[in-house]
Amino acid sequence: MSIFNPLRWIAARIRARKRLLHATLRVTDETRGTELASRLKTASTSAQRNRGLLGRDALGSGEGLWIVPCQAVHTFFMRFPIDLVYLDRQLRVRKIKKHVRPWRISFCFAADSVLELPAGATRAAETVCGDQLLFEEVPAAESAAVPA
Repeated sequence: MSIFNPLRWIAARIRARKRLLHATLRVTDETRGTELASRLKTASTSAQRNRGLLGRDALGSGEGLWIVPCQAVHTFFMRFPIDLVYLDRQLRVRKIKKHVRPWRISFCFAADSVLELPAGATRAAETVCGDQLLFEEVPAAESAAVPA
């Protein structure tokens, strides 16, 4: 019989989260059975979070950015509207802001991270507050075949 070791459990959770932070991800709404993004990149360093989507002309269908950790987003100097999905540590949707135009600020102090998606992605996936999201690593061959 093995004894539960909470330190090993915590370390395994941290390793799994770090692996997700460096991969291309697919995000599905487990509650609704719909896909939010098929090519999600992660911004987990200070430089990546500060840069965000700035400098891009648009987000393609299925693309997105997961900013970890994050409780607030600004769209200053952006060139296109986005949908924002604020998540707690258990990856449950805490707040959704649809079609956030450039030169706006949005925040959710109960959030641990935020998804930046193309405008209309949350409506298409029918995602609402309280939904549980699932993040899966996209195989390297599949993510390399799709242009970024």
